[in-house]
Amino acid sequence: MNELHYASRRNKLLNAIEEGVIILSSASPKTRSNDTEYPYRQNSDFYYMCGFQEDNSLLVMVKTKESAKTILFVEPHDEEHALWNGSRLGVERGGERFRVDEVHDIHEYPSLIKEILRDHISLYIDLFDESAWLLSAKRSAQELHETRGVKRHLRAFHDVTHLIRTQRLIKSPEEIENIRKAITLTAVAHHKAMASCKSGLYEYELQAKMSYVFLSHGAQAEAYGAIVAGGNNANTLHYIDNRDVLREGDLVLIDAACEWELYASDITRTFPVNGKFSEPQSEVYNKVLDVQLRVIEAMKPDVKRDWLQQYSEELLCQALIDLGILTGKCNELLESKAHKKYAPHGIGHWMGLDVHDPCPYVNDEGESLAFQAGMVMTIEPGLYIRADDETVEEKFRGIGIRIEDDILITEMGCENLSSMIVKTVEDIESMCKR
Repeated sequence: MNELHYASRRNKLLNAIEEGVIILSSASPKTRSNDTEYPYRQNSDFYYMCGFQEDNSLLVMVKTKESAKTILFVEPHDEEHALWNGSRLGVERGGERFRVDEVHDIHEYPSLIKEILRDHISLYIDLFDESAWLLSAKRSAQELHETRGVKRHLRAFHDVTHLIRTQRLIKSPEEIENIRKAITLTAVAHHKAMASCKSGLYEYELQAKMSYVFLSHGAQAEAYGAIVAGGNNANTLHYIDNRDVLREGDLVLIDAACEWELYASDITRTFPVNGKFSEPQSEVYNKVLDVQLRVIEAMKPDVKRDWLQQYSEELLCQALIDLGILTGKCNELLESKAHKKYAPHGIGHWMGLDVHDPCPYVNDEGESLAFQAGMVMTIEPGLYIRADDETVEEKFRGIGIRIEDDILITEMGCENLSSMIVKTVEDIESMCKR
């Protein structure tokens, strides 16, 4: 993504405020143990606005009635750091690389931010970020407030994340291409898992096969911790141990995907360990698939997400009645939430720079947002029937099924970005035989 895209996003954000100072901080490195760290992953809001991947950096945007200015604070180049950890871009190269008005050494920030804040009444930050640099800005604001002779004092602190994440709801063509790339690699990995699965393998072996596809094709990371859940493990929604053996006659649920240029994909497929669905497995699977296809078919601009959730719950509840797992009238079962025992989670979530993109689901009046072209949402109905649930016919016990795809809202309807990943019973069984 070139610098014009980031500059355009910053201009849009600045246009959303009347005046003030916006401060965005990079992510901080996270300690894994003692003196080792987790692989660095940039703060998504910060990255969205500038594309800079280094830590210990800040983006400051200043707006008055007459003008606007963008300042990037970065770590200077350091030879010793370069020896141990690689070269930083530094101030001079940062000025050449980024379309910002000024680039400064991060160590100049405490004094410069105090001067900047002196002339403004509004500060826009992540109100819940306790990083040292944002605390420094708050301290500067407090000091200015207590200083005589300052003509203007900060009077309002605003949460900038809401403005940014509302902007992030609509994906640009470039963002959608990154998501497509992530999904393309994820498709290869899911098909690899299906084709190589057999009883006696361990769950982590399938995970390793998928990770190899991701890394060997240039993806830097998984988009989230992979779930490879054989048999009854699929009925633990966030099962991530991935240590059990895969057994003959069981299903395996795989919720795993990679990211590309920090943009996520999020895919779940459920298939038989031995490559052949049993009749009860097929019966439940086809009910879940039917729900998913009908929900996706309903997605288009102006449809509201809360309506989609209600619609999906009605379909899943009826599926449970058809299977004989629930008895009674659908509306009464929905009212009592009886279906939630077997269909406990939502139908989907926003996806983008974060696998669960923290974009708003409601407007300022608290009403559910309607879909617009450019939004991306997962659709992931599931039915989960625990092995110890004696209220259900024995043939269904231990079956856990989720089917998840990534859906782009278009001007005329929607596009399933992950439609190339097989999901009918026949296509899955065919893929498993390869």
